[in-house]
Amino acid sequence: MSEYKTVQELKQLDADMAVPFRSLFILRRKTLKTAKNGNPFLSVELGDAKGAFTANCFGDSAVFAAFEHITEGAIVRVSGKTEYFQERFSPRLQAAEEVGPDDEDAQSMLSLLIEVPPESPDELWGHIEAAIAEIGHAQLRDTVQRVMDALGERFRTGTAAISMHHAYRHGLLEHTTHMVRAARALLPLYPEVDADLAIAGILLHDIGKLEEYEGDFSAKVSRIGTLQGHVVLGFRTARKAAIQSKLNGDLTERLEHIILSHQGEKEWGAAAMAATPEAVFVSMIDNLDAKMGMVQRALRNTAEGEPFSEYLGGLKTRVLLTPPNKD
Repeated sequence: MSEYKTVQELKQLDADMAVPFRSLFILRRKTLKTAKNGNPFLSVELGDAKGAFTANCFGDSAVFAAFEHITEGAIVRVSGKTEYFQERFSPRLQAAEEVGPDDEDAQSMLSLLIEVPPESPDELWGHIEAAIAEIGHAQLRDTVQRVMDALGERFRTGTAAISMHHAYRHGLLEHTTHMVRAARALLPLYPEVDADLAIAGILLHDIGKLEEYEGDFSAKVSRIGTLQGHVVLGFRTARKAAIQSKLNGDLTERLEHIILSHQGEKEWGAAAMAATPEAVFVSMIDNLDAKMGMVQRALRNTAEGEPFSEYLGGLKTRVLLTPPNKD
């Protein structure tokens, strides 16, 4: 058994005891804050393939000085003692150092550090390729294919979010595949929705996230992502491909509208409210899979025996994890 403890293993230790530990984690986020007494401290989010936690490092500590010089996305070796604050796991960190991905310990634990979907990327990508091939309208199909020819390798590995849903390697691929599957099941119920346009919209709805986010082991918002956001970036990508594919003006406008409105509400980042049957359809499926993705991740990553997940901001609640009693 490795001397390094995973997030799940740490959370399963006796909560009433301060247990010393050593671990390897990815620094997902660090934020400089100011305490009530005016002193600075760092709030750091550390995680591995099965979970994450936040810890505070105060300005007069050696661990604060260490994290000051470590960039987000780095692999770090930490030591400390387990501790809880307001029933949330928040260990007291005592030491931290960055290690390279070629470090012997990091190499042996890489599969435990990087979160990925349960399904293989190859299987998920196969669904995407099949969905493109099944688009009947030639210019619409060519529009999507042009985008995937240019961005497919990044699409296969990219995250769907920073923290909310499918926020891990291959997450965008998984999210889009699940949306395609849901659409195929629901399209027979809604004959008013054009299937070609809806599937094309699903395949391209989040394509702007490939420019919005950057980073290998941990995603952060890029400069252009901050200035424009994935909705606008996706709109631009789709428009360029549509022009090259000689897609007619009406279909181009409708495809762009799906991308511009898929966030559902303007306060959530939509540039317009969904105003076509296909846009409403895609927006609702996007919302469904985003929320169910949060549930699925909680079911996968919460330590065995825990009845509830931690609080999920996207759902504004904790999730009950025990299956229904059908006796």
